[in-house]
Amino acid sequence: MRRQFQLPSYDVEFLDDLGLDWETLNDKGMQWVIIYNYPVAPGYTQNNVDIALKIETGYPRVQIDMAYFYPALVRKDKKLIKATSNQTIDEKIYQRWSRHRTAQNPWREGVDDISTHITLVSFWFEQEFIKQPYGITS
Repeated sequence: MRRQFQLPSYDVEFLDDLGLDWETLNDKGMQWVIIYNYPVAPGYTQNNVDIALKIETGYPRVQIDMAYFYPALVRKDKKLIKATSNQTIDEKIYQRWSRHRTAQNPWREGVDDISTHITLVSFWFEQEFIKQPYGITS
């Protein structure tokens, strides 16, 4: 696995503890953490996806925002997942979910990191079906 830039030791420990392959890479002037084969909540056509997190200059003071999935997530009921777009990362087309922290849930320097962002991503997987309840297509 590639390690093209260093993360804080607590992020490395968290990622290693997931038991999944992961890497850091520089791609077109951007830094990414890619977590491979991450489990997805029920209701999607995929059971696992690769998750990319964009690591901005200044992290961990600067927040991680959004998440990117490969392959693109599709709901089993075929309802459109809103606020998505494509992003090429490492020559693959990832699906960007435009999901952001709120005033009620801001980035907390010294508290938030990759582990808390992944928790938020897992919440987004489930939140998708709360915002748009699961429907049966004919």
